[in-house]
Amino acid sequence: MPSNHPQATILLLPGLNNSDEEHWQTYWERMLPNAQRVRQQEWDAPVRSDWVATLDAAIRAAGAPVILVAHSLGCALVAWWTAQFGQQPHAAKVKGALLVAPPDVERADFPDCASGFAPMPQLALPFPSTVIASSDDPWCAPARTQSWAADWGAQFHLIGAHGHINAASRLADWAQGRDWLRQLEAGASVA
Repeated sequence: MPSNHPQATILLLPGLNNSDEEHWQTYWERMLPNAQRVRQQEWDAPVRSDWVATLDAAIRAAGAPVILVAHSLGCALVAWWTAQFGQQPHAAKVKGALLVAPPDVERADFPDCASGFAPMPQLALPFPSTVIASSDDPWCAPARTQSWAADWGAQFHLIGAHGHINAASRLADWAQGRDWLRQLEAGASVA
């Protein structure tokens, strides 16, 4: 029986320097017809207010429902967007978020080319979310990621030693990640 619920728009939110050709987000962009990358104007020197405005415009322009799929600094972007716009009527379009490898934006050695992302917002997200972490992520200790997941009210999954869960992790189209995405999409279709 076909569903009368619209298919979710998947907004891919890369982190610092964008996601390259071998990144799982790029695989998903190519293989999932309902996925689109949110294109920031400045990938190499991100300014939080600019990134938040670009994401907000993409959410406003998308049909409902929307699933956010963030990697690295994109996870901080989701938290900051929620802090700024989470109570606005258009925020109800967002039905879920997959937050992969959030970086510790509060570290002393975090790239200073990224402006305004610290401290990490610790508010509950108003939509179902899943946080994925690697046991050997060079940009964030698993305990820190798990603490943010608790703050955000998100499910937490530690997937073993996969570095920063990026192109260097060689996950290709990352079937396990797509399973978590499907769970969020299923939740969005019954909302």
